[in-house]
Amino acid sequence: MHASRRRALGQHFLRDAGIARAIVELLAPTANDLVIEVGPGTGALTSELARTPARVRALEIDAGLIPGLHQRFPEVEIVEADARTWDYAALQAPPGGRVLVAGNLPYSVSKPILMALVAARRAITEMALMLQREVAERVAAAPGGKIYGSLSVLTQLYCDVRLALRVPAQAFKPPPKVESAVLHLRVLERPRIELADEARFHAVVRAAFLQRRKMLANALAAGLGVSVDAAREAASAAGIDPARRAETLTIQEFAMLVSRL
Repeated sequence: MHASRRRALGQHFLRDAGIARAIVELLAPTANDLVIEVGPGTGALTSELARTPARVRALEIDAGLIPGLHQRFPEVEIVEADARTWDYAALQAPPGGRVLVAGNLPYSVSKPILMALVAARRAITEMALMLQREVAERVAAAPGGKIYGSLSVLTQLYCDVRLALRVPAQAFKPPPKVESAVLHLRVLERPRIELADEARFHAVVRAAFLQRRKMLANALAAGLGVSVDAAREAASAAGIDPARRAETLTIQEFAMLVSRL
């Protein structure tokens, strides 16, 4: 992949060693751990990860950067891979250790990468991910606000999420036009709510937020192809006012709604 393709991904290289160190400290990798780094780029975060006693495997999409990374970090396994489609679910934790994920995610593909990581949650213990601040705030958002959405619900269903660090544009080369933030995600042992049908839950949540300005019953009817009456009845049966908006529902309320639809 050439620099132009990398720019198309919206990739800005981290150059602040202090920020890189802070990301690594969130995960505190030990000798028993395997760390997957997403998008090492020019190696600022790789350099800090390589200092830890953990095994490090870095996924880099840009073939042109790989020889330099090999040269600088002979102890790190560098893999040419697309982080959106790489098979995280096949990862196995070393005996007595964890699988950790760290990375500065390219802005334009941060959501598909995050969703791929969350989908592979059974193989992953903890993550520290740098995203555009606006996206990070959405992932960590609580119910009731404009930024709470399907990304918040479908990540928080499986992970404890907190916004750990805010990162100024000057920490990158070239500096982006927006601020960044680091999310610290701890994968829960089991989903926050026991669900009979996870795929159905995902579909209902996405439908509810698809037209988020609409009342819940109308949004569900449009998104799921059911009648407004059926959506209204399901919401009422779950003890939820069908005139509410999706952004006011907690994960528990969504689960109750799904069980009635």
